[in-house]
Amino acid sequence: MKTTRRPTLAPALRAAVLALAAALAGCGGGGGGGASGDDAWSPAIGDSWTIQLTGTLDTTVDAKVYDVDLFDTPAATIASLQAAGRVVVCYFSAGSSEDWREDHGRFQAADMGKALDGWAGENWLDTRSDNVRTIMADRIALAAEKGCDAVDPDNVDGWSNDTGFALSAATQLDYNRFLAAQAHAAGLKVGLKNDVGQLDELVAHFDFAVNEQCHVYDECAGYAVFTAAGKPVFNIEYDAAYVNNTGGARERLCAAARAADLRTLVMAELLDGSLRLSCD
Repeated sequence: MKTTRRPTLAPALRAAVLALAAALAGCGGGGGGGASGDDAWSPAIGDSWTIQLTGTLDTTVDAKVYDVDLFDTPAATIASLQAAGRVVVCYFSAGSSEDWREDHGRFQAADMGKALDGWAGENWLDTRSDNVRTIMADRIALAAEKGCDAVDPDNVDGWSNDTGFALSAATQLDYNRFLAAQAHAAGLKVGLKNDVGQLDELVAHFDFAVNEQCHVYDECAGYAVFTAAGKPVFNIEYDAAYVNNTGGARERLCAAARAADLRTLVMAELLDGSLRLSCD
């Protein structure tokens, strides 16, 4: 993807965001969802959504929530979507380096581990690193500066992958809570991306969830802790059987999604806007 130039964040704003995040982290870090201002988005179970991270953004999709790339989406596009009544969630990878991002040069060699299987140019990050955390705090501050309503930090399940680092369940929980506290301090909602092994521990800190392929891997039941708390679960499925409705597979998928109160989309894995089949 071609990235836009990153605006320079005013030092005073960044300092204020970091100071407030530190204060929140010291007293529980946004537990219970950490609501922002009175006019902020209040995520609801029934919110319709769409996600597009590559290609020219299709702004005509009839959905309340748009999940878009933080770096590639101009602030003017975000403002235009909001003017049309949309909520904008800004995606970035919080657990991997991507060599095409403008801030990639800020990662130190020691921060980067093994390559992500199947994703050229990406390496797992040592999420215990102070440097990595500073970069991610700056990305969250950028999301606030660009006017995003929420953030969708990806790859926050390194502890359950072969990263090249000695990450543990405890270090992952600490990092994910750090991200939630940073987002809430910046006035943003925050979604938990995958990390299905820690849903119970993290539901109080996140405002919604974004999941990939819980139906395929039989992991959707765990998201009952989110829906029971009134927090939406935005689910994406890529399997060809769902795309083609092989033997009625998509019909069964959608029946299961609706029964579990999940907002399920069947999409192309590149998330390029070429396919969007909604179960709602």
